[in-house]
Parts: sequence; structure tokens; C-alpha cells
Amino acid sequence: MKKYIGIIVAEIKELEAIEDLMIDLEEFHLYNLNIFKGKISNKDCLLVRCGVGKVNSARTAQILTDNFKLECIINLGSAGSLNNDLNIGDIVIAKKLVQHDFDVTAFGRDKGYIPETGMFFDCDSILLKKCSSIKINNINIFTGIIASGDIFCTDVKMKENINKKFNADCVEMEGAAIAQVCSLNNIPFIVIRSISDTPNGNNNIDFNEYLHFASKNCAEFIKQFLFF
Repeated sequence: MKKYIGIIVAEIKELEAIEDLMIDLEEFHLYNLNIFKGKISNKDCLLVRCGVGKVNSARTAQILTDNFKLECIINLGSAGSLNNDLNIGDIVIAKKLVQHDFDVTAFGRDKGYIPETGMFFDCDSILLKKCSSIKINNINIFTGIIASGDIFCTDVKMKENINKKFNADCVEMEGAAIAQVCSLNNIPFIVIRSISDTPNGNNNIDFNEYLHFASKNCAEFIKQFLFF
């Protein structure tokens, strides 16, 4: 059975940027998802837009896992910066991910701890090593911790709390849920995010302005990643 690289994004602009890289493109529908099958750098890929949030992203990762033989799953997209060293357009490669909004502290657990799976999900070491060789002109590339939650973070205090609690470099809404599904299914995974905004009370405007820029940087990264 043919093995595919599954690529999951949340936003239309993110999908369009990756779709532009694909050849031999076919589109089909599965469980109300539009899935694009094609090749990037001669690698067989499946591209799908999951929609925003952890439930949508986890559902999509499980559908891909159940219906295709997967080499790995890659989650690409935008994120809000929690690290003052990150600029708009910079890329963060997750070495691990956490769900910052998961809360069973009433039972004596730390914030972010998920019973039976723990707090952090580690990305695949081979994929991480492959990412380390990629360079993009005028774009800084970091490896760090990505925090996910079902909230578009605009509050500066929340930003500071997530950074302090988890030592997280950026925040988004899907990656750690995909990581959890992949971990439970023993599917290698990597999450790659480009900075589109910084939580500052007004970053919804920054997000809309810079989403296209962040999406293009992710597309350039995946193009190089799949070339090797």
C-alpha cells in the first residue's frame, strides 16, 4: 500500500500556499473533508484543511490515520508569538507541544497534564533532525515548545502565563491535539508554525494582515523539507 505524508492546516490561506506546490493534484471528499492528493518534490502527499480548534484538528488526524497508510503527519500554519525574540514571519519547529487549556488541577494535577498521556508530546526525532538543516533567507528558524488551546490568545497576561508555565515560544489552536492523536496511534509527526501575530490586545488585526506572509513561509519550509 502506498504511503503518504499527511499535511494538516487550519486556514484557507495556509492550504492555498501548500496547494500551489503540488502537482498531479486530485481532490476528493471524505467525512465532509476536502482532501487534496498530489506530489510535492516527488513525495506522495495528502493535504487537508481541518478548520480551527483542537476537536477539528484531532478529528482530521484520526480520519487520515484510519483511511491511509501514513509515513508521517505534518501540521503547518500560523501562530502567535510568546517569545520576544520572535518576529513576524519567523518559524518555530516544535520539539514538543502542550495543551495549555487542559485543566484537571482540581484533581491535584498540573495545568496542561492529560491523564494517561502526560503534559508534553514530543515530535519525532528524525523529522526534527531533518528540519534542522533548512534555511530560509531573512527568516529566523527556532526549535522550541508550542502551546495549543481552544482560544485565540489576545490577552497579554494570558501570553505571559502560558510562556511562564510551559516555557512555550508560540501559541496556536491545533498542533498539540494532532500530536496527541499521532502519539496514541504511533504516527511520526512534526508541527511547524510561522509567526503571524503577538498577543497584545489587538493582534487579531496583525493576524489578518500577516497570515498570508506566514503561510508562504510555511510553504517554503515544507518545500525544502520534502526536497531532501
